[in-house]
Amino acid sequence: MGLRENIEAVRAGLDAAAIAAGRDPSSITLLAATKTQTSDTIREAIAAGITVCGENRVQELTAHLAGSAYEGADIHFIGHLQTNKVKYVVGKVSLIHSVSSEKLLRAIGAQADKLGIVQDILLEINLAGEESKSGFAPEQALDAARTAANLQGVRLRGLMCIPPASGEKEENFQHFETLHQLAVDIRQKMEDNKLNMDVLSMGMSGDYQEAVAAGSTCIRVGSALFGPRPPMSTRKD
Repeated sequence: MGLRENIEAVRAGLDAAAIAAGRDPSSITLLAATKTQTSDTIREAIAAGITVCGENRVQELTAHLAGSAYEGADIHFIGHLQTNKVKYVVGKVSLIHSVSSEKLLRAIGAQADKLGIVQDILLEINLAGEESKSGFAPEQALDAARTAANLQGVRLRGLMCIPPASGEKEENFQHFETLHQLAVDIRQKMEDNKLNMDVLSMGMSGDYQEAVAAGSTCIRVGSALFGPRPPMSTRKD
C-alpha cells in the first residue's frame, strides 16, 4: 500500500479501537513520527491528511523547518532532547513530549522566558525504571509536575511514555493503564493545573490499539505509515 492507504488504514484502526473503548475517535490525535523521512514525504503525508508531525532529531527538525516541509500541519518534538539543543526547539514546536529531567524542564522554561512565550510540554515517565531510557520515575512525577507549574515559561499538558519492548500487548496495556492512572492522580493533586493536563502521549505502530483502550489521546506512529525507516545515509531532502 502507498502512504495515503497506510494513513487511512491506521486511522481506521484507531477509530475502531476508540469506538470499542467507548471513546470519541476525534479525541485522539494521530501523530506521524517523521524520523528519517524526507521533506517530500512529509509534504505527501500532510497532503494525505496528516495534521500533526513529530520529530525525533533536532537536526532534522531544523532542516525541515528551513524547507517549509511541515506547512499545513502542527509540529511536535518527540525525541530525546539535550539541554544544549533547547534553543532550537522551544518556540519552534507546539508541544515537547520528551521532558525527561528537572534540568531539561528548567532549561526549556528559561528559553521560553527569553523568548517571551509559554512552551507546552509533557513529562516523560520511565514506567519500568529502565536504565536505557530517560524519564522521571513514576514516584517523581508529581514533584516534577509541581516544578513545571511554578515555571512561567512552560505549561504542563500531560504525560508521555514508551513502555518496555516486551512485545506482549497485554503487558503494554498494563503500562498504559498505569500512566493513565498516574495522570489522573496528578490532576487530582494539582487543582490549579488540571484543566491543562489533557494529553496522554502513548502508543506507537505496534501497540496503539492497546494505548487507545487505556486512554491515550495521542498515538505516535511511524513505520505503520511510512514503512521501515531508511538508513540515515540514504536520506535525501
